[in-house]
Amino acid sequence: MARILPQTKSSAVNPLKSSQPLGAAFAFLGVDGAMPLFHGSQGCTSFALVLFVRHFKEAIPLQTTAMDEVATILGGADNLEEAILNLKTRTKPKLIGVCTTALVETRGEDCAGDIADIRLKRAEEIAGTEVVLANTPDFDGAIEDGWAKAVTAMIEGITRPGEQARQPKKIAILPGWNLTVADIEHLREMVESFGLKPVILPDVSGSLDGTVPDRWVTTTYGGTSVEDIRELGTAEQCIVIGEHMRCPAEVLHKVTGVPYVLFRSLTGLKSADRFVSLLSAISGASVPAGVRRRRAQLQDALLDGHFHFGGKKIAIAAEPDQLYQLATFFVGMGSEIAAAVATTDMSKILEKVPAESVQIGDLGDLETLAASADLLVTHSHGRQAAQRLGIPLMRVGFPIFDRLGSQHKLTILYQGTRDLVFEVANIFQAYRQAPTPEELDPLRKRETPDGPRSSPLTRH
Repeated sequence: MARILPQTKSSAVNPLKSSQPLGAAFAFLGVDGAMPLFHGSQGCTSFALVLFVRHFKEAIPLQTTAMDEVATILGGADNLEEAILNLKTRTKPKLIGVCTTALVETRGEDCAGDIADIRLKRAEEIAGTEVVLANTPDFDGAIEDGWAKAVTAMIEGITRPGEQARQPKKIAILPGWNLTVADIEHLREMVESFGLKPVILPDVSGSLDGTVPDRWVTTTYGGTSVEDIRELGTAEQCIVIGEHMRCPAEVLHKVTGVPYVLFRSLTGLKSADRFVSLLSAISGASVPAGVRRRRAQLQDALLDGHFHFGGKKIAIAAEPDQLYQLATFFVGMGSEIAAAVATTDMSKILEKVPAESVQIGDLGDLETLAASADLLVTHSHGRQAAQRLGIPLMRVGFPIFDRLGSQHKLTILYQGTRDLVFEVANIFQAYRQAPTPEELDPLRKRETPDGPRSSPLTRH
């Protein structure tokens, strides 16, 4: 069990984490026809929008209630109402996801009550649009907490409650924030290969996959439909990926009775085997030949790649569930976790991280702890630390703004694990230092009674 070392600094040095509102907006972006709405000042929204655009290289629908000094003092209910009505009139979204910021949370505004009043007063004007509230103060938690709260809010606010007739082939999937667009696409294909019908919430593979629509769309296009969210209770089984998604799964079970199975990670041979076995048991079908072949390819990749991992020291800084995902992958390949830094201590998964200790901190802590590491693993903001330490950087998580195609990077199941093995092994090979002549010829520096004597290999 890893020791959790609390943060002791009064300020962040090269910050590691992204905020809860950003995580909640990220989840809302995985719903078709959605418009995330930050309830706070314009600056909070602008900062999150810049990170989204730089990471995905796409136009991101994100709006704000634009609270000013007067609204901060007197209350932001009017700003919230005006923003919802304007969005309904101009963009006609199917879902407005309200994400609170530190401004309104610190003031103690009753945002749930404000939204309830808006629904009563403006029922006809906002008809056909779901308004969902996620309480996500910036000063608490991190991106994975905001993502989980948004999914929980959608289930509580939209999903039809009560026991319902189950569709035997329908599977609800609640993926963690750290699954990329490519991961979710691959996940869907895997489930469908067993003859099952997956409903994924949120589904960023449909809305943030980099496609160009044939017309200008003011909201998200693609992703989970509001109707699918409403009918989640008809699923036979729920599959949950990531410890931070346990709460939404428990809410779904409480509201509809749908049972769930939780996977802490889908990276690695054992986790992929467990997932495939579950799909086979649910569907009653044997494992398809294509899946078996990908498993064999992973086995071969493990054999080819483990030579490059053995004894290597890895330093990782990430959100708790992604930290666990990557740390277990590296340890399974024979590496050692020299440094583990997490954004928040709110997740129980940190105790399961295969490291002596987990530091709650920032990239400054990572740089201090990673002095003897062979590889730095974090997002793009870690590039300066990697340069100063003189070790390679493997970019993971959010944001990745200095590389293209990060959302299309596969990291789960057989194929994704295979790709990770190749990526890391290639990094180690590219940064391998060529031996010097002195290292190749140990006799070069041998001293004699008459002084240093050169090696015969250097004589002409």
